[in-house]
Amino acid sequence: MVRPYTITRGRTAPERDDLTLITVLTTAQDAAETGRRLQPEHRLILQRCRRPAAVAELAADLDLPVSVTKILLGDLIAQGLLLARAPLSVARASGGGPDLALLAAVRDGLRRL
Repeated sequence: MVRPYTITRGRTAPERDDLTLITVLTTAQDAAETGRRLQPEHRLILQRCRRPAAVAELAADLDLPVSVTKILLGDLIAQGLLLARAPLSVARASGGGPDLALLAAVRDGLRRL
């Protein structure tokens, strides 16, 4: 058993505060070719993120506290090895979601069929 502060090199809070439990992460394209020395946990995250995964899923897969996982994720994002995407509900709230009027028109048209 390794203490969490050993994995994070003594850091207790992530440098990024924008990672939520449902933030989706994927491995960057050049991550597979990295020659950098990474901790085993970093390598596991990169392997797991070949397919999109949420912060909560990664924490559960690694069997680490979410706070520790966020610190490790922040490391990989800062190195350009991992890409973070805001959850869909956040994108919609910022105006990046679908046009509700268009969706209502499609729904009404389908009901008429």
